[in-house]
Parts: sequence; structure tokens; C-alpha cells
Amino acid sequence: MIAKGSDWYKNVWSLDIKNHSWVEDTKQQIDFIINTLNLRENQRILDLACGFGRHSLELARRGFKVVGADITKDFITDAQNTAKEEGLSAEFILSDIRDINFNQEFDAVLNLADGAIGYLENESENLKIFDVITKALKPGGKHFMDICNAEYAELYFPTTSWESGENALSLSQFEWDQEKKVMLYGGKTIPYGEPLVKPEVLYGDAIRLYSHDELKEILKVRNMLMKQTYSNYYGKAETSKELQLMVYSIKL
Repeated sequence: MIAKGSDWYKNVWSLDIKNHSWVEDTKQQIDFIINTLNLRENQRILDLACGFGRHSLELARRGFKVVGADITKDFITDAQNTAKEEGLSAEFILSDIRDINFNQEFDAVLNLADGAIGYLENESENLKIFDVITKALKPGGKHFMDICNAEYAELYFPTTSWESGENALSLSQFEWDQEKKVMLYGGKTIPYGEPLVKPEVLYGDAIRLYSHDELKEILKVRNMLMKQTYSNYYGKAETSKELQLMVYSIKL
């Protein structure tokens, strides 16, 4: 697999992502987040790197006041159109999330489906996302992130996986740079009924992954307390044997 350029995250996205199998799990994911964070109707929630707004829109349908931010124009336009069509209390901002500048305005901040954590050009830039999170939260505010686990990558990469949804098959390939703690991720979604064409070259997204201990320290220096970690949206405890790492923390 060949790594894309360091700014790969700026131009790689399209609305084809709606066909991915994991999009079908949105409602169940929101159920888990609401219950885990004990969120209450009318609370303000910031969804960073919100994509086409699948989580933001679902929260708005349930009575939350939501702001979503993403760097991809097509995603934001699509989310705005959906919110308008459904009459939802959801605002969507076209922005690099490093430029988001809310100050103690939100009861919860979310970084879901990676939420751009680890996507940026270097470690210094990646850490800026955590500064945005902390600044945006009210004291006592809650943060939830859903990312890939560096400890799993160290044990099991390189590897491949596939997941079958109702509308398409999602294929994934993972490689690992131990020195940089960077995952290369390449994938393809194949809608059922369409002919399969072999890609000539597989290019990978370069994503910095973090371990439990690294995240705990990153949060601690920003006055955040890690409350609980999970490995899936059904409440399974974090383990290095699972790729998914979800972290719930609170601003002190």
C-alpha cells in the first residue's frame, strides 16, 4: 500500500460514504452514546468532523441542539439540506476543525468514526484537536471519541477485513508503521449488483493511532478525566484484541 500525501484528509471524501455498511449502525451508536454520557434533551452537542451529519442529525431528531463541523463541502451541504427538509435544530459549519473556536459552550463534544483524530500532518497538529475539544466544553462537559486502537495495531497489523451491510460489501486493508505509530488504511465499498473492478494501486490514509495510556495523558494535561473505555457500541470493555477504542471523558 502507498501512503497518500500528508494532506490526504482534505480531498478524499465523497457522499459515496453513505453506502458503507457501518452507516447502518448510526441509531444504535447514538443510543449507546446518550445512555453512556447520560445526555439530556436540549443539551448542546458539538460533533467534530461530522461527515454528512449522520450522528448530528440523529441527535437532533431526539431533541438535542447540535452543531456539526466538517472540512468537506459536499458533506456540509448534504447535512444542511437534510436538517432543513426535516425541520431539525442542527447547524452545520464548513471548517477545518482546528479553526473551530467555541469557548465553554457545549455539554458534550463528539469525535466519531475517528472524528479526524490522528489525521493531521504531524503530532503537533493532531494535538490541536484536543485543545479545540477542551475549550468548547463547559466545566463538567463530556467528550466521547471512537477511534482505532494503537495497541491492537501493534499486535495484529498488517491485516484485512470485510463487512457485509444491507446495501454493500466493505473491504479494508490495514498496515502499521511501528516507529511513527501510524496506520495505513485502504478500503473499497462494493454496492451489490455492480461489477467489481480491480484497483491498479491501493493508496492508504495515514492515521496516527493512540494507546489508552497516551490518550489518558493527553486528556490529563488538558484538565480532562478519562472515565471509561469500550471496544464496541454494546459496552464491551476495552481490549487490545479489538481494533475499536472508545473513550468517554469529562472536563474537570
